[in-house]
Amino acid sequence: MKKTGVVFFPAFDWAISPSHPEREERLLYTRDQLFEEGIMDLPEIIELKPRMAQEKDIARVHFCVPDVRAQATDAHLISAGAALTIADGVMSGELKNGFSIARPPGHHAMTVAHGNRGFCNINNEAIMVEYIRSRYGVKKIAVVDTDVHHGDGSQEIFYDDPDVLFISFHQDGRTLYPGSGFMNELGGPSAYGTTINIPLAPNTTDEGIHFVLDNLVLPILEEFEPELVINSAGQDNHYTDPLANMRFSAQGYALLNRKLAPDIAVLEGGYSVETALPYVNMGILMAMAGIDYSNLREPDYDPSKFKETERSMLYLRQMVDTQLFNFRNRDACVKSNYLQQGPFFTESRRVYYDTDGIDESQHFTLRMCPQCKGYSMIRSQAWYRFGDMKSIAGIRIPRECCEDCRKNALKLYRQAQSDRELDFVYLQDRDRDRYYHFDCTKREEREI
Repeated sequence: MKKTGVVFFPAFDWAISPSHPEREERLLYTRDQLFEEGIMDLPEIIELKPRMAQEKDIARVHFCVPDVRAQATDAHLISAGAALTIADGVMSGELKNGFSIARPPGHHAMTVAHGNRGFCNINNEAIMVEYIRSRYGVKKIAVVDTDVHHGDGSQEIFYDDPDVLFISFHQDGRTLYPGSGFMNELGGPSAYGTTINIPLAPNTTDEGIHFVLDNLVLPILEEFEPELVINSAGQDNHYTDPLANMRFSAQGYALLNRKLAPDIAVLEGGYSVETALPYVNMGILMAMAGIDYSNLREPDYDPSKFKETERSMLYLRQMVDTQLFNFRNRDACVKSNYLQQGPFFTESRRVYYDTDGIDESQHFTLRMCPQCKGYSMIRSQAWYRFGDMKSIAGIRIPRECCEDCRKNALKLYRQAQSDRELDFVYLQDRDRDRYYHFDCTKREEREI
């Protein structure tokens, strides 16, 4: 019998501050309860030890400023490595599925990493996705983000990739950090319709979330036909979470996981340390392992408090109809975008790192190539809290890149090395799985 793997990593040596919500106690209560209830003694579950991710694993996804080790401490590398440990077990066939219960979290970390935002420095799910694609040749993957905060980092990383379906349900960004994740954020011009956001009104309950799951998320997954389903498993939709305003229960989470049937779940947020996380994590793990969770209850659970109003259901029905239409018409929109955009798509954006007080300005360029996914470049300039400023350029060569895009991307990389405004230049050659870091001040290039 194949088992459900679980990895614990509480990261005792990493915290933003001793009293910060994102600290090691988040996982310790869960671990204690799982062992006290005897869940870890069941034959359906096996505990694995995490390994450290390598710098190359991070470089597949991020342009870390000034380098990987500046953004990824040992704790970050082990947290990412916990997800890779589960991925290896699932992809090798040794595990049925698996749950990485590790911190620090990652889904707010974007392609460029100047510091910590939303408690995240590097993006564990994205690192795992690119590792799986590189090592095991998987092409189509779905990431379903169930954190109460919009997974803006994961969205940005996969926004222009038509082979990654990113679905995020979260509390409406008009009422909660990071203030994004609206229905019109549907993907870049070559990947339109493969980003699906589900902004939920505060106090949405089990009934409302499962209506969206049954009528939108599951039908889209069935039509997309991913080779793997990954749950970015934030538990701060819980009704006791101190940082949000939703009404999801441990039973609701467990049932969601049973329906979604993810191959891999990776812990994200969740800050009700005693009254939510032990129950929710237990429910998810039991559902993944096929263990009966019907008796799992929080001490104050009252099922009568988890029903939607008719007004709320009307909004949810309208949102389901809109997003199903957007997803099902994505191919026509992509064809139209290729006709309208011309050879290049460009976009400017601002990113604020709330934890580290960094203000970043980005300019993004994507080659709209009819032969491949097209190369891209990000130019980033960031102002740090104490007046320092860093400018970088990052060039990405996609998998299955055509020769013309490869030649032009390499030309951009060489030209950027002579740009006196830049401090660092990066090259992600995903097609050949090779990654380079060029220090403009020292005139030194290093393969990561």
